[in-house]
Amino acid sequence: MDSIKLFKRVTDSISIIFLYILLLALVMGMVKTLLDIRLIIFESLESGFSQMVTSVLTVFIVIDLFKAFVDYQENDRIRLTDITDATIFIVLREIAVGLYSKEFGYEFILSLAALLFVLSIMRVLAIKYSPAKSRAPGSHTAVQSEGQPAKQGVSAVLDKFKAASESN
Repeated sequence: MDSIKLFKRVTDSISIIFLYILLLALVMGMVKTLLDIRLIIFESLESGFSQMVTSVLTVFIVIDLFKAFVDYQENDRIRLTDITDATIFIVLREIAVGLYSKEFGYEFILSLAALLFVLSIMRVLAIKYSPAKSRAPGSHTAVQSEGQPAKQGVSAVLDKFKAASESN
């Protein structure tokens, strides 16, 4: 068996396993969010709302990670915007938890806000300079024709390595 095909098969298997784990986590997160509604009804509004916000933001994190793994499964690449979105949700979740629980000092909240600002700039730049957009004629990256899908990610590098080793 070719080592590139073996690598592709193993990474596909691992990403499929992670997809099922994330799907289970998504279902369990949704169940926990629905159970948190009873805290708002039967207990104090403040603690129930805090739990609800935390649960909803956690579900959004799992959704973004799920989206990143599906994108990897379909396109053999991980988009920077997907990972940045998930990280932004993680930081927002931590800020919300810190504000509601009043555990964090203002220094920690400000540092998380600065991290959120940097991640937001990174996301905007990732969209603006996306490799999916057409490149200028003098660019080093060749643009594929519309009928031919562009290979990206690890498989493209492995294919180039394989072609170079076969020519030697």
